[in-house]
Amino acid sequence: MECEFPTVNANPDEFREIFESVKTIAIPGLSPNEEKDSHKVAKYLQQQGYKIIPIYPKEETILGEKVYRSLLDVPEKIDMVDMFRKPAVADAIVEAIAKRDDVKVLWLQKGIVNNNAAKKAQEMGITVVQNRCTMVEHRGLFQ
Repeated sequence: MECEFPTVNANPDEFREIFESVKTIAIPGLSPNEEKDSHKVAKYLQQQGYKIIPIYPKEETILGEKVYRSLLDVPEKIDMVDMFRKPAVADAIVEAIAKRDDVKVLWLQKGIVNNNAAKKAQEMGITVVQNRCTMVEHRGLFQ
């Protein structure tokens, strides 16, 4: 496995502004398994007042929210995409974001880096964060 160093990344000084401006977070890879990091992070974000939108191939609801199969299936506005998938999937996520006009932030979770996808997203005017955990960063700023 080849590990990439994030060459495209938002400045941590921007994180407070991101969290204060975002209301709705779509989460590709949000597992229904309570032991998985994606579930723990989504639950935390939900408890902080964010509307979460699970993107997962099965299940009807996760954390009390309707599950969608892809970003393109979500009828409501999405402010941020918080991805818990393998790095290669980020390319398809960015393609889906390009077909929407609402996503302002693409956040790739801790351990996830895809500089090619990040560069494309950045060129579309999207703020990109790679290899950082939303829960850790939010807690550091607000608790």
